[in-house]
Amino acid sequence: MAFSTVITSSPHVYLPKTTPRIISRSIRSSSVSVSPPSFDLKTYWTALIKEIDHKLDEAIPVQYPQQIYEAMRYSVLAKGAKRAPPVMCVAACELFGGDRLAAFPTACALEMVHAASLIHDDLPCMDDDPSRRGLPSNHTKFGVDMAILAGDALFPLGFRHIVSHTSTDHVPETRLLQVVAEIARTVGSTGMAAGQFIDLEGGPNAVDFVQEKKFGELGQCSAACGGILAGASDDEIQRLRNYGRSVGVLYQVVDDILGENTGTEKKVDKDKKKGKSYVSVYGVEKAMEVAEDLRSQAKKELDRLEKYGDKVLPLYSFVDYAADRGFNLGDQLS
Repeated sequence: MAFSTVITSSPHVYLPKTTPRIISRSIRSSSVSVSPPSFDLKTYWTALIKEIDHKLDEAIPVQYPQQIYEAMRYSVLAKGAKRAPPVMCVAACELFGGDRLAAFPTACALEMVHAASLIHDDLPCMDDDPSRRGLPSNHTKFGVDMAILAGDALFPLGFRHIVSHTSTDHVPETRLLQVVAEIARTVGSTGMAAGQFIDLEGGPNAVDFVQEKKFGELGQCSAACGGILAGASDDEIQRLRNYGRSVGVLYQVVDDILGENTGTEKKVDKDKKKGKSYVSVYGVEKAMEVAEDLRSQAKKELDRLEKYGDKVLPLYSFVDYAADRGFNLGDQLS
């Protein structure tokens, strides 16, 4: 896909030039919020990815038994990963005056949890995906047994990393407990695990539940954890949850629209068979309306945090990136 360099505030869902008809379809802006000034999200995001990649590399050294750690590192350190959960966590922490160094352990833990969930999602008994980001899935490269163990090991490693690497001089223990509880809830039976179950079983309105749980929950958790670390109020943390959930689902809805129109037939056909895609269930027009509403909801939550000034700009820009895909991070990560 072709992207520009800097996020824009255009009220359109960006679609590649090869997309028929829908490319000229505007997402009608129902939000009353005023678009914030332009922010160079690409530079901000790319710089954070480099820092987070370094921290992740340090967090998972190869030890005995070597093959488990190699499998863990294969997925966590995979090239092309956007690191959206940890970057959102750091941005939310800095919004409230928190130090990004204090946020990095939790940011790394979120990426470990994210990688573990993808390893398990790709398994033959789950989504049965042989590849991930253009490379063999963990189970394709290391075997199903090792992939299960790698995912199982990454979940608790994330929790341990938060506790062992976050200085209580910067973050009180009570906040760390809140962060651990937030992540545990997100990955558990009322969060991502529930979404994966319904993803497998299907049922009425399954696509809405699956998208919210598999994608919205992690966005919600990432933003909330950043606020918790920085000492945000309960009301502000709830706004971050609402914001993160909207952005997480928005990203996936736009992926569905792009997938329908850019020739990714294998993925689209697979999703249609299981009724996973917003487009396959509701059609392109309805999916566009859903994306419009989600974009509006996310920005309305941020409008209530305007007293923090320019510190909120990265979070605003994430919303536009989720909808517009205004640049390609891969150009900077090679």
